Amino acid sequence: MKLALLTILLVFSSISFGQSKLKQGNWIGELELNKEDKLPFNIIIAKKKENYSLSILNANELILLDTLVYKNDSVYARFPYFDSELIFEITDSKSLNGYWINYNKGNNYKIPFTAISNCKKKKKEKKIDIINGKWEVTFEPGTSSAYPAIGIFKQNKHTITGTFLTETGDYRFLEGHIFNDSLILSCFDGSHAFLFKASLNNSSLQGKFFSGKHWQSNWIGHKNDSAKLKSPDELTYIVDKQAVEFELPQLNGETFLYPNGELNDKVVIIQIMGTWCPNCLDETFFYKDLYTKYHDQGLEIISIGYEMGDSFEDYAAKVSRLKNKMNLNFKFLIGGPANKSIVSEQFNMLNKVISFPTSIYIGRDGMVKRVHTGFNGPGTGGYYKEYVENTHSLIENLLAD
Repeated sequence: MKLALLTILLVFSSISFGQSKLKQGNWIGELELNKEDKLPFNIIIAKKKENYSLSILNANELILLDTLVYKNDSVYARFPYFDSELIFEITDSKSLNGYWINYNKGNNYKIPFTAISNCKKKKKEKKIDIINGKWEVTFEPGTSSAYPAIGIFKQNKHTITGTFLTETGDYRFLEGHIFNDSLILSCFDGSHAFLFKASLNNSSLQGKFFSGKHWQSNWIGHKNDSAKLKSPDELTYIVDKQAVEFELPQLNGETFLYPNGELNDKVVIIQIMGTWCPNCLDETFFYKDLYTKYHDQGLEIISIGYEMGDSFEDYAAKVSRLKNKMNLNFKFLIGGPANKSIVSEQFNMLNKVISFPTSIYIGRDGMVKRVHTGFNGPGTGGYYKEYVENTHSLIENLLAD
């Protein structure tokens, strides 16, 4: 599968926009995380006949929003896979003003949003610092919560693209720039609102990481082309060769028992995920292609959702929305609230569950062949390509047994 581009395209009718005439071309959007720190992202506004389109770009990723409502002089643009939306007014032809609300964090989780037409020419900067390559990174250094990562950056003059890999998944498509020893990278995809800032001092990066308005931490990095993380196939494993067994509700509330006779002699992937989780979404896109290619040969996928909300009905509605939106044909179950402790209790045959997503690969003989923690998606380039190739090879070998 090639998930290089999902499209964020908001189409507004001429009736909705009334007599508004928006400036076409490049715009700059900002989320105001706090009084000092603003998360920038790129926007393109275009017009075809009487309809405008607005595209949000994260490096080479675009995401399609196809549910839009115009009421009370505001535009409501809902994200397709995540439970969030942009709500804004058209201030004038060159500016938008409103906020982004993430319902997964509550109805009051709002971040101010503005956008202006980007007509100004960039100032010429004489100094260009080179950070292209691989960096050994630590988030929350010097604390009991410290965790390792790898920064992979591509540089074109002042423009930087790339991501951070961690042992539980990547930080997806990041884009930004470096000027006068100052680095800024960001991503806004409807779930993540990530901002990374750092200063380059004596070949090391020192800065802060902001996740929305609710979280920030320090981070440091050093250039290291040999930097490595623990294998995602070694972090979570079966204890004492126990069998995988569980009993959970389907989307309609009926009980599903695993194992069962219908899955005898099948290769099964059990995906532990949540619809609020961008890494889970990337993995689900990959599994959709995997299922299409190998289902007729004996592959089954069981996706178990751990969700935000207050009830089974809330959880099932969110998972059903994703299933229908992506036109997914494999089995979906509800695990409960998005809590790794609950997952670990339900899957007590594993040593621990430390990440959404986590996937269990089971052969035709019913034995576990791989447990994969987290997901490093298409934003990681070569890492993702290697994972895809290895997984296809594993599935083909399991199906051949």
